[in-house]
Amino acid sequence: MSVDASFVNIDGPWEHRFVSANGARFHVAETGEGPLVLLLHGFPQFWYTWRHQMVALAEAGFRAAAMDLRGYGGSDKPPRGYDTYTATLDAASVIRALGEQDAVVVGQGLGGWVAWCMPVFRPEVTRGVASLSMPHPRIMRHATWTNPEQRRASSWIAGLQKPFVPEREMARSHEYVEGLLRSWSSPFGSYPESEDVARYGDAMRIPFVAHSAAEHYRWLGRSSVRPDGPMFMRRIRRAIRVPVLQLQGTDDGCVVAAATHGSGAFVPGDYRHVKIAGAGHFLTEEAPDRVSAGLTTWLGSLA
Repeated sequence: MSVDASFVNIDGPWEHRFVSANGARFHVAETGEGPLVLLLHGFPQFWYTWRHQMVALAEAGFRAAAMDLRGYGGSDKPPRGYDTYTATLDAASVIRALGEQDAVVVGQGLGGWVAWCMPVFRPEVTRGVASLSMPHPRIMRHATWTNPEQRRASSWIAGLQKPFVPEREMARSHEYVEGLLRSWSSPFGSYPESEDVARYGDAMRIPFVAHSAAEHYRWLGRSSVRPDGPMFMRRIRRAIRVPVLQLQGTDDGCVVAAATHGSGAFVPGDYRHVKIAGAGHFLTEEAPDRVSAGLTTWLGSLA
């Protein structure tokens, strides 16, 4: 059973809109007025994971815009364009399409990976970066190679390299998504509840979403054995010249907390690394109040 893309137009204190950017159409939920904060979700979720932070940011005097990444939710799902270069151009183009010259880019998981890359590939639109549950890409790659615990935690990416199999699993039932939500979140918390499993499980059954979501990670896998992968890692070594906030849950089952240190080496200026005790990979929903407070305090210090 498939789900219509309108499924992600969830009512709340925000407005839904579609913007044309980088040759595609992107779904964005936004609220508030003030400096723009662009919010990028991770896998296997969509913009809704930022709902708590959107309200907090609006109340703190910011314009919060949570987009569905290419291939997710209500955004277009073209057959190609799932490399990190295109993802950063998508984000930069959405910022401009929203009528802003620049923004602070905040991402979780996959969105955090993209956020780290914004100051290097799209510096003209990036005022600052916050990454949740994702260290700098070079730190993440090194941890996957050298840390046995992180290598085991990242084994799911290898499973996504199989053609068609993951898509069928995600479309058949909620079991695949539920497995990720439960294994990546803190074993000591209440997340996910049945409502979370149903919401994100159904979102993966929107036509073409499962395939597109896997394609983001297939690029990471394929590029590692092609020239574009090493070239990407060389380019991403450049110093990040904007303020950076890194939030990491201590119980993350996808990105092991012990493997996330060292990102500050790429940020010669304002860099802050904050651990969220008792939370796992899905910080925006496992520790919404602490994440909202951390983001609004940090954003306020940038003004």
